[in-house]
Amino acid sequence: MKKVFPDAHAALAGLLKDGMLIMAGGFGLCGIAETLILAIRDSGVKNLTVVSNNAGIDGAGLGILLESRQIRKMISSYVGENKTFAQQYLAGELEIEFNPQGTLAERIRAGGAGIPAFYTPVGYGTALADGKEVRTFDGREHVLEHAIKGDVALLRADTADRYGNLAFRYAQMNFAPVMATAAKLALAEVVSVLEEPIPHERVQLPGSYIDRVVAVGT
Repeated sequence: MKKVFPDAHAALAGLLKDGMLIMAGGFGLCGIAETLILAIRDSGVKNLTVVSNNAGIDGAGLGILLESRQIRKMISSYVGENKTFAQQYLAGELEIEFNPQGTLAERIRAGGAGIPAFYTPVGYGTALADGKEVRTFDGREHVLEHAIKGDVALLRADTADRYGNLAFRYAQMNFAPVMATAAKLALAEVVSVLEEPIPHERVQLPGSYIDRVVAVGT
């Protein structure tokens, strides 16, 4: 199965549709799949739900898709430093589903593990728990959170091989492994693709979770 594609547009060909749920790895503006995000903008796909720990900033990261008004809803733990986001949200043009960061990661992990929902004490007694089921365990209230599954996961890694095995650097790994397991398809943009297999002790995400790879350089 061919996994290495010549560019981001080719890697996304045939995968995108209006209304899909996209997961975007990384942390803030670090370790994000910038080239794939730009290719999504160029595709014109719209009404997207995007799962990411952040919403980018004006002119960078997911902020690019907000500026082009291709995102309908964000599921995130932090959305500050983005004037476009604030303007669209206050105008009722954009939905936001806030999650504590650990809860967001666990919702994604649960989606990949086939766990439909779980209870957590995090968020109880706050606006984040409004409208959600609450149960008591060991004398403490817990909020029911549902798993998240995606259509496509966009990852950034340092190195891949032709089998799709990945090795990360720093923030690239944030959310990436769980998103790869929770999405129907996982794409990785990488600095370089090795001709030889990555040594098994350096593989941080097996190629069995990665469907398409594109080398984008630094």
